[in-house]
Amino acid sequence: MTAVRLGIALPQYGPLASMDAVTGFAAAAEELGYESLWVGDRVLAPVSPSDFYPGGTPERPYPPEFVTFADPLILLTVAASVTNKVRLGTSTLTGTVYPAVVLARMLTSLDQVSGGRLDVGLGIGWLRDEYTATGTPWKGRGGQLEELLDVLGKFWTGDLLEHEGDRWRIPAAKVGLRPVQRPHPPVLLGGLSPVALDRVGRRADGWLPAGLPAPYLAKLWQTVEAAAEKAGRDPGALRRVLRINPKPGTDLKDVAAQLEAAAETGIAEAFVDPHYLARDVTHALDLAAELRDLVPKT
Repeated sequence: MTAVRLGIALPQYGPLASMDAVTGFAAAAEELGYESLWVGDRVLAPVSPSDFYPGGTPERPYPPEFVTFADPLILLTVAASVTNKVRLGTSTLTGTVYPAVVLARMLTSLDQVSGGRLDVGLGIGWLRDEYTATGTPWKGRGGQLEELLDVLGKFWTGDLLEHEGDRWRIPAAKVGLRPVQRPHPPVLLGGLSPVALDRVGRRADGWLPAGLPAPYLAKLWQTVEAAAEKAGRDPGALRRVLRINPKPGTDLKDVAAQLEAAAETGIAEAFVDPHYLARDVTHALDLAAELRDLVPKT
């Protein structure tokens, strides 16, 4: 079996949302040999949602686990305090609903706290209600993500932070806070549309695909590679970190087979989210140990 750099999602939402359990889970996952820890982002669970989660229905517009959802960056900060080697990633942070300069400060501080282990995974989300709740324009959200990338780049690498854009205006300011990783933490982008894939190729350090069939993901990756080449960038330098969300009752051997199929298409990194499979945090850790035994270590 082809080895992949394997990660796992931290207990963050639904029955697994226990702040007291994060430290023990994170430390144990690192001890088991997991190479990365991941969080997602959900701002609220509307009673009458504007949009359905992908695959949702009127009876079940989004997974009920979303009703309880802990803050992603706080969880990663807690995990950073009890680990030494694992990468810490967001897949994905709905970056557009945060004030750009505030998010830049939080991410930079987290990279400092973790000793340079942060992977910044960003997307634009799928739920208009979250934009409404945070006072964020829904229209033009792709452009807002592009502008956020501009602000992050200036905060991380510029001699002076100053920005004038469609969404944010930042007066000239001095920035002394710098990330440990230079020139900046890796920025990974989600999305499956042609526009999103083009953005990955042009601007990101990698892509955060979801658990779709490996041949389909490989075909989508061609769009990323073409965009990177057109932008004068090296497609071979871009990362792919696959997210797998096993459904209730899934056999972990099937998860291992999915990881192997992805690895055969060139995907070298992946993580598994146990939230729909585990009854509680203890069970999630048992599953993590079982899966780690099934997947070769890099």
